[in-house]
Amino acid sequence: MSTPKRSAPFEGRALAEVVNELTAEVRELYLADEVPWVIGYSGGKDSTAVLQLVWLALQGLPAEQRTKSVHVISTDTLVENPVVAAWVTQSLETMGRAAEEQQLPIEPHRLTPQVKDTFWVNLIGRGYPAPRPKFRWCTERLKIKPSNAFIRRVVRRHGEAILVLGIRKAESQARARAMAKHEKRRVRDRLSPNGNLPNSLVYSPIEEWSNDEVWMFLMQYSNPWGHRNKDLLTMYQGASEDSECPLVVDDTTPSCGDSRFGCWTCTLVDQDKSMTAMIRNDEEKEWMRPLLELRNELDNKDAEKETRDFRRMNGAVQLFHDNVIQGPYTQEARQKWLKRLLEAQTEVRESAPEHVRGIELITVAELHEIRRIWVFEKHEVEDTLPAIYEEATGEPFPGRPVDEQLVLAGEEVDLLREVCDGDDIHFAMTRELLAVERQHRTMTRRSGLFQELERAIKKGFYENEEDALEFAKRKQEMREKAPTYVTLDEETTDAPA
Repeated sequence: MSTPKRSAPFEGRALAEVVNELTAEVRELYLADEVPWVIGYSGGKDSTAVLQLVWLALQGLPAEQRTKSVHVISTDTLVENPVVAAWVTQSLETMGRAAEEQQLPIEPHRLTPQVKDTFWVNLIGRGYPAPRPKFRWCTERLKIKPSNAFIRRVVRRHGEAILVLGIRKAESQARARAMAKHEKRRVRDRLSPNGNLPNSLVYSPIEEWSNDEVWMFLMQYSNPWGHRNKDLLTMYQGASEDSECPLVVDDTTPSCGDSRFGCWTCTLVDQDKSMTAMIRNDEEKEWMRPLLELRNELDNKDAEKETRDFRRMNGAVQLFHDNVIQGPYTQEARQKWLKRLLEAQTEVRESAPEHVRGIELITVAELHEIRRIWVFEKHEVEDTLPAIYEEATGEPFPGRPVDEQLVLAGEEVDLLREVCDGDDIHFAMTRELLAVERQHRTMTRRSGLFQELERAIKKGFYENEEDALEFAKRKQEMREKAPTYVTLDEETTDAPA
């Protein structure tokens, strides 16, 4: 297949000519082999334009030639901007019906992260601090893993997959450099290798288009599955930013940042400009304000020291420039975030428009997983989640009671606190020791019991943060003063075991 000239595709040419050329190219690539296609769809302008081009191309083929599956995948992080999430969900539903009616091999898929990987399970359950540029734990779990898992399933089933993405060189200089690098290794004329997903190739049909050219195409060509592009334009006009979240398949792909279609919980930027603009520009979006306020509370860096433990997740104390590196959120902070989230959900459900009134800021499955982590992994045997849920929502918690053998009644907790005489660290240590013993009580083989007891004691070894800081400094000084041992083939500053 001859490769058409790709630079400045609209220069001196009519839109119809460019579209006809591209749809012909899409058809030729589609018919070239039996490799299934996977289209990344975010509901934004670029991914919509690409999907429209493929849809128009397939419409131009005889029914007997539409034999190859085209999977449309959209990753819902479960913390997407709710307006955009509702738009994408409706679009996927409309798309599925239209593809069936038009006898097209297009299959929409809404992907979500596993419950153990969701934003709230990690932040409220495990205590991960709000994401920061140097600790961006969210992208891998919420975006990369769901899309990559789907693509790998397609590759396992068919041996190969072709990703059709709405990436454009005009998005950023970094994007242009990355695309130029992959161009040099292209096969089959228009397909670039994907370094992070073996046996998958990337096709980017609108890579040379500008922002204005994308909108020109969307405004002049009706959406073939019946989701109005003018409504999409209106949604963009309600926000200050004009970009979208791409399909994220590796950690070099930008994970939205301050873009139009990002997570409402995103703390990787100073402020959520898009949600702020949507509320400011449209009185009907005022119901989103509780989300914006909660997001801003998560982003309050000044309050982090009071809300985070001085120990890391494993109980260790680490230093950075003679200061303790803050660990996960404390139990009190995690309980506060859960209460605030459930209150925001209740408020939004009462004031949101009909089409988003049943919105779930956190799912029941996530609540069950958070409860499990609190009780069984963090040994917070008070089992406070059901009470927090009922206080925030006014409804009973929709879950079964935890095994009574593994939790402490309120009177028992109060008695334990009284015995510990206000010492929170020793209270937590004693509580964990009791929980570990109870969990092992019914086991036939109590393997690992003593290791877990030892870990709990080490975690509660300190009197307070100042004591932990002094201990860590003394330990660091001892390491620095350790003698140097030289062997025949290497040098080391570690003392022998």
